[in-house]
Amino acid sequence: MFFLFESKNIYFLVAEDIGEDVNEAIEAEKDISEIKQEPYNLPDGFFWDTLDLQNPEVLQDLYHLLNENYVEDDDNMFSQQEMVEINFLCVHKKLRSKRLAPVLIKEITRRVNLTGIFQAVYTAGVLLPRPMASCRYWHRSLNPRKLIEVKFSHLGKNMTMQRTLKLYRLPSDTATRGFRRLKPQDVDSCHRLLANYLKRFDLAPVFSREQFVHWFLPQDKIIDSYVVETGGKVTDFVSYYTLPSTVMHHPTYKTLKAAYSFYNVSSSTPWKVLMKDALITAKNADYDVFNALDLMENSKFLEELKFGQGDGNLQYYLYNWRCPKMSPEKVGLVLQ
Repeated sequence: MFFLFESKNIYFLVAEDIGEDVNEAIEAEKDISEIKQEPYNLPDGFFWDTLDLQNPEVLQDLYHLLNENYVEDDDNMFSQQEMVEINFLCVHKKLRSKRLAPVLIKEITRRVNLTGIFQAVYTAGVLLPRPMASCRYWHRSLNPRKLIEVKFSHLGKNMTMQRTLKLYRLPSDTATRGFRRLKPQDVDSCHRLLANYLKRFDLAPVFSREQFVHWFLPQDKIIDSYVVETGGKVTDFVSYYTLPSTVMHHPTYKTLKAAYSFYNVSSSTPWKVLMKDALITAKNADYDVFNALDLMENSKFLEELKFGQGDGNLQYYLYNWRCPKMSPEKVGLVLQ
């Protein structure tokens, strides 16, 4: 997505020191009539198609495109298996010499502009001019033997396998009274709880009730959410989504089941206790690793719960918007 920076805006952003009180668009919004009405041209033999994701055959074709062509790690040991909700740029491996990516980006920008939206937020693992925030992934082993055998992680210095298994061992049962899976009848109270919590941060989404239902009601192999109920009131909330990877060239293991921390709220239960219960539920559901970014208040539990720091940063970028750079704890938006 970094092709979006191939414009005059890049020089402006790099050269300028943005003041603490600056929070504005770089280019003014355009009237819809000023926006290109026809799709951008594609190479011969290609055409634009708006997919009907309610069609199982179309969805299956899209799944295969992403599963076979979306990002692999540098050593080709893992590849992503994407969820049904798609928010990624992907070009078939055999078509990457045709420079389709810039055209795809221009076209999606055009279509979004036609709806009256002229800003965007996105992330990348690479460092470009210039990120508005830089976050880091942390990883908590749930199945350390498997993670070591597939080379996702390795034995620490002076550590044996038995010591490692003991280090990461978790109880079988959660500890917090009233900790349970989110139910439809919790939606209104939990929606308010999350909305009020996210007001603390400088960059955060505003979920409608409908969006909350879509993103957080538990769905098998997609999203898990839990609440703490005390005296009939929801006081705490934790959620994580599923993003499995295919293990490449391993004789025993074919997939790596990863949980990613999503949005969490601690108001009466200490962070360490709340997130330990989340780890226990993930372990009991046969996840291999639990991942979390160091944004919001996550730093309050990462080290205490034996998360290990990852080796790369996730850069947050704004398109057509300028504001001061912010530290991870001021970021309340979870992206991958």
